[in-house]
Amino acid sequence: MLKRTKYCGHVCEEDLGKELVLNGWVHRIRNHGGVIFIDLRDREGIVQCVVEEKTNPEVFELADSLRSEYVIALRGTVRRRPPGTENPKLKTGNYEVVIKELEVLNTSETLPFPVDEETHLSEETKLRYRYLDLRRESMRENLLFRHKAYQVARRVFGEEGFVEVETPFLTKSTPEGARDFLVPSRLHPGKFYALPQSPQLFKQILMVAGFDRYFQIVKCLRDEDLRADRQPEFTQIDFEMSFVDEEDVMSFSEKLISTMFKELLGVELKTPFERISYAQALEKYGSDKPDRRFGLELIDLSSIFKNTEFKVFRQALENGGVVKGINFKGSNLSRKEIDELTQFVQSLGAKGLAWIKVEDGKLNSPIVKFFSQEETHALIESTKAESGDVIFFSADKREVVYKVLGNLRLHIGKKYNLIDTKRFDVFWVVDFPLLEWDEEENRFVSLHHPFTSPREEDILLLQEALRVQDLEEKKRLIQSVRARAYDLVINGYEVGGGSIRIHKKELQELVFKLLQISELEAQEKFGFLLEALRFGAPPHGGLAFGFDRLVAIMRGLDSIRDVIAFPKTQKGICPLTGAPDYVEPKQLKELHIKVVE
Repeated sequence: MLKRTKYCGHVCEEDLGKELVLNGWVHRIRNHGGVIFIDLRDREGIVQCVVEEKTNPEVFELADSLRSEYVIALRGTVRRRPPGTENPKLKTGNYEVVIKELEVLNTSETLPFPVDEETHLSEETKLRYRYLDLRRESMRENLLFRHKAYQVARRVFGEEGFVEVETPFLTKSTPEGARDFLVPSRLHPGKFYALPQSPQLFKQILMVAGFDRYFQIVKCLRDEDLRADRQPEFTQIDFEMSFVDEEDVMSFSEKLISTMFKELLGVELKTPFERISYAQALEKYGSDKPDRRFGLELIDLSSIFKNTEFKVFRQALENGGVVKGINFKGSNLSRKEIDELTQFVQSLGAKGLAWIKVEDGKLNSPIVKFFSQEETHALIESTKAESGDVIFFSADKREVVYKVLGNLRLHIGKKYNLIDTKRFDVFWVVDFPLLEWDEEENRFVSLHHPFTSPREEDILLLQEALRVQDLEEKKRLIQSVRARAYDLVINGYEVGGGSIRIHKKELQELVFKLLQISELEAQEKFGFLLEALRFGAPPHGGLAFGFDRLVAIMRGLDSIRDVIAFPKTQKGICPLTGAPDYVEPKQLKELHIKVVE
């Protein structure tokens, strides 16, 4: 076999006059009567190769038998393309290789879809023939970009003195949060390993062990419902640092992200990144990971309607809720469009969507008749309403209003192309509550995870909350406790989240008590961590970036499946391999498992 001396996509000026051996796939072939042009492709790109019948009849005859996607090797000399035949769309567009020797390494049947063009394909087809889908230029470039991102990240960690440590894949189930994937133990019947949702506990243990700067590019697994930006298995850039505070962790994170953007995209991100509080994010955008590349900010109208005759608004306020609105300026929406937006919020669980159109300086809506003159005037002032505007309202509990208007805002932004897709909006969300009340579970739950440290000055509030019997007073105290946590948001996606951890056993036990995790349960789930905290655990904190999501954002893609080599469908299925699948009864017997129909 003729063995490659250079990649197709690397043929350049310095190769002029030189003899090269190229290996690859026939991307396209064109017979121009006595001259055959072959576009040869490998992972680095395409180069044009040419053979003339009169100068090399044997090779010409073999070349004429080639078809798309045949695997070939060739030897040839590089020359400049004749004037006027250059292809500026290719890196190699100024050069061609004159074939002297040609070898067919394998043939190919007709493909189920062309890979030489960006054809729209169903997800099922793309993933069924993923090895062909990955031959397409866009997919190939996505994976090569991902590879480069790995290299930049590892280099930055190395420069800053981090040690790469692999943590276990077969570990203990600690069902706080998403569902675990479970693995039955053959040697210990009835017992199960869990696949890791994150290396959280192990990286904290590494800090206790004295490895004061750890990182890992690691697979994590969660058995959860899937969306475009979710997969059952995903990759994290995970790191932890000792003897640090929030500023240290955030500063390093900014160096890592800004370096990746500069080296991979040529984009200069301004550092330090902007910070907004969790409360500000919800108040202005209805989301703790807002997309700020367009307006439509939420406007609080509660004070305007505190004495209103409009029953829907009044009841919401009397029940401790809020009235908020967004003004879609100059939209001139039709009634049909308003009805479609109403159906959208109803799909989120909202009862309906109150609205007002501004036409010729007047407010037009079924609800306007319930407003006083003062309320109408204040509404116009607060929303800066003008002719052509449409104002949408939500009146309910604060969290319901955030959900309805936050999602409506984003839906309108995407539907009506309001988002500036050419810029990257990168910022931190900080000042999260440590715990929040879960109505369904009737208890407090961690907003991040139970190992997140509260602010030093708020620890007394936690201790007081533990002593208080009245639930409403307990809620008031706990909701005032702030976490030492921070999330990095880019273009409306949370791409990273972390915190300073609890490093003292007494404080960790206090948080467990407030989460209604009993001493027995804490010992069963997290006993090894609690024990480790007794033996000189240093102050420590860290962060984990969702690597798939980060790469997808940098590539301008909506779905993380396009930056993962072999992803699952939205139903968690791999069409390529057929996983998940049934196994032999013998295997189940060895694992002491029976399948119940």
